[in-house]
Amino acid sequence: MPPPPLSLRPLAVALAGMLALAAAMGIGRFAFTPLLPMMLRDGTVSLAGGSWLAAVNYTGYLVGALACMALPWVAPRTARAWQGARLARWGLAATVLLTCAMALPVAAAWPALRGAAGFVSAVVFLNVSAWCMGRLTVLGQPALGGLIFCGPGVGIVLTGLSASAMVAAHWPAALGWAAFGALSAVLAALAWPVLRGAALGERAAQASGAGSTHHALPPPGGAAARGLLTLGYALAGLGYIVTATFLPVIARAALPAGSPWPDLFWPLFGAGVALGAALSTRTPAAWDRRWLLAGCYALQAGAIGLGLVWPQAAGFALGSLLLGLPFTAITFYALQEARCLWPGAGDSFAGLLTAAYGVGQIAGPPMVAWMLHHAATPGQGFVWGLSVAAGALVLGAGLWAAMARRWPLAAGGDAMAGAR
Repeated sequence: MPPPPLSLRPLAVALAGMLALAAAMGIGRFAFTPLLPMMLRDGTVSLAGGSWLAAVNYTGYLVGALACMALPWVAPRTARAWQGARLARWGLAATVLLTCAMALPVAAAWPALRGAAGFVSAVVFLNVSAWCMGRLTVLGQPALGGLIFCGPGVGIVLTGLSASAMVAAHWPAALGWAAFGALSAVLAALAWPVLRGAALGERAAQASGAGSTHHALPPPGGAAARGLLTLGYALAGLGYIVTATFLPVIARAALPAGSPWPDLFWPLFGAGVALGAALSTRTPAAWDRRWLLAGCYALQAGAIGLGLVWPQAAGFALGSLLLGLPFTAITFYALQEARCLWPGAGDSFAGLLTAAYGVGQIAGPPMVAWMLHHAATPGQGFVWGLSVAAGALVLGAGLWAAMARRWPLAAGGDAMAGAR
């Protein structure tokens, strides 16, 4: 018998999802972070200007998430025809073009390019994760989904290590953008042949049992729990974004001039992201995701605190790794919780959560730009920004703990476990 097509091979589907997210998220969305110090050195952007470019990118991410959330409602037939694999493939093509275009010496176009890149990254993330997870469930290998969410970390490691070599070789930032565009093209080309076919969402729901929870008790909390879930997820966006945008710049300001370490902290963050994604899929289904989320938020808050109280190479290194560990785990657990709280909403509630996360991200860079303007030194401005970010994560951890105590898992036990 001929071998099955790649889109029906579980490992190929998982690896394609990983590579797609590495291109769209690790490069299309986050390549700006390791390249920002190079752009500052070249004089092509100021620190305040870089903050606004980051905010524009996160605004695009928000708009992309809202578009994905609204599409099935405003144009259901078009959505079904173009959803999933097709949107993901064209999103990957757009990622390559937008990344390469940042190498052009047309600074006036950069806000539009970064905004479009944010939009595309949200479209790819939502469609790739839904398509791949649905296929893996139907194919009987849902545990391979952990590989998909390793993608952002893999992309961050690749860009971080590459940027470190570029800095050592005194490359201009424009050449770095071109190189990252070429890298995203390679990753997209590897994923492209697999991302084909229907999403198989209905069969996935039947296989996972998510569509047959009508015999179980309704999930606890109702609309109130959904609102708090959305707020808690927005706090995660604000909590990590200051470090994720400015980590190499912050490290350079704190460490002695000429230290090789600042270029390595971003790859360490990416390694933590990939490791955390793999570990998150191994947590037992019976564990309450709200307590896990509270722990993830507390871990990220502690990681930020390490950089504040221990502003040396070891503190930044450990903090970067610990900040990355829960990064995609938070997304993984929050989307699981969303399916439990509102199983009938399909991907729309996931789009709403992604939009709320985007609002939190958008608030971070302008806040830092304002603090840098009013602080006596850039270092003081970054301390203020990091303190607010850590506080948001502490508040989020308390929110998840309060939800878990207010609506214990036992109150809707079978429904919650079944949806997971």
